[in-house]
Amino acid sequence: MAKYILKRIVISLATLLVLITAVFFLVRLMPGDPFASEKMPPDVKANLEAYYGLDKPMIVQYFTYMGQLLKGNMGYSMVYSNKTVNDIVASTFPYSADLGIRALCFAVFFGITLGIVAALRRGKPLDYGCILIAIVGTSVPDFIMGSLLQYFFGVQWKILPVAQYTTWKHTILPAIAVGFYSLASISRYMRTSMLEVISQDYIKTAKSKGISNFRITWKHQIRNAIMPVVTMMGPLVASVLTGTFVIEAMYVVPGMGKYYVESISTYDYTIVLGITVFYGAFLVICNTIVDILYGFIDPRIKIAK
Repeated sequence: MAKYILKRIVISLATLLVLITAVFFLVRLMPGDPFASEKMPPDVKANLEAYYGLDKPMIVQYFTYMGQLLKGNMGYSMVYSNKTVNDIVASTFPYSADLGIRALCFAVFFGITLGIVAALRRGKPLDYGCILIAIVGTSVPDFIMGSLLQYFFGVQWKILPVAQYTTWKHTILPAIAVGFYSLASISRYMRTSMLEVISQDYIKTAKSKGISNFRITWKHQIRNAIMPVVTMMGPLVASVLTGTFVIEAMYVVPGMGKYYVESISTYDYTIVLGITVFYGAFLVICNTIVDILYGFIDPRIKIAK
């Protein structure tokens, strides 16, 4: 098991290194200039480029950035004066994470429930209803879903607020908008996995022994069918906890989305790179944790890996 964990950690570190390297050079190759302004004198622009190290060769900039990153320093913003990327992430990530946790709870609870109900009522109206929800959730983009929720629940019916992020009522619509796609994905995985488990011989044997349907469903079917859902939780957790940038902008959530979208349009290299690296690192860490947990949950991993 130790060898399996070490292998996963090494793969994760290599993945993170490739990610940081690719994003660094892609950001630097973006068309545009963070200091391209007609009102800025050439000497001022030259001083700013020297301050941020943009006057040096790209490979030198890369190793300088990697050295600072190893110290935990993601650099200063090129647009927001006296603001570091660390400060921006520290002040905005809690909002993105709060929205993500709410969306994740919504998606996991209702996704697993719908998957179980659909499998147990296969071919019946409840099954078709769950399948329809899954199709809609995976087909409709989150910004369309967010707009529909705003229009119906906020504008037409006036049940919930459509913007800001102050009270618990303000969190409901954005959480649903962020989590609806994940809910649909989880329900599809859970339904498929449940149908495979239901057809297994040991389930038929349990029924022939007179074991109650509730015990068979809870102890044998759900417990074994939930394994594929655990596998997909790594990227799912990372994606919802770091927030959906478009939904955050639509609902005026003070998360990382605002800075990320604005930094792209203003060519703020350090924020684009810093938030992308943070998001990527979060995703890699979540995947690694899930892989390791999966090794403990499924003993066959110790033999197969």
